[in-house]
Amino acid sequence: MTDAMGGAKGPDELRRQIERTRRELGDTVEELAGKADVKGRARARAADLRDKAGAMTVQLRSSAAQAGHSVHDRATHAGPRPVRTVVQAGMRHPRPVLVAGAAGAVVAVGVMRWRHAHGHR
Repeated sequence: MTDAMGGAKGPDELRRQIERTRRELGDTVEELAGKADVKGRARARAADLRDKAGAMTVQLRSSAAQAGHSVHDRATHAGPRPVRTVVQAGMRHPRPVLVAGAAGAVVAVGVMRWRHAHGHR
């Protein structure tokens, strides 16, 4: 119990008040130490941002895969029959398509260099 002035009545009450005050002070010191730990807070924020970036990467990969499947389905099931046949053949045998594309690129670069060298623009 306490007297009318707010002080402790007896040594046991005084000890309890001192112990409660020490606990409250300890909690306050821990809070202040946490706020003052800039390096620790920066690490926590960086970890949080890494987690968010990882989640976004997974989501973007999923969206890209879905878009790829959608384009693949459209390319193989839509359009005129000859185009569909060529697309399917190119998907079954990608190496000749890549070689033809590379050869076309080499020819295009050669023509551009020849035109530039001879003043044709």
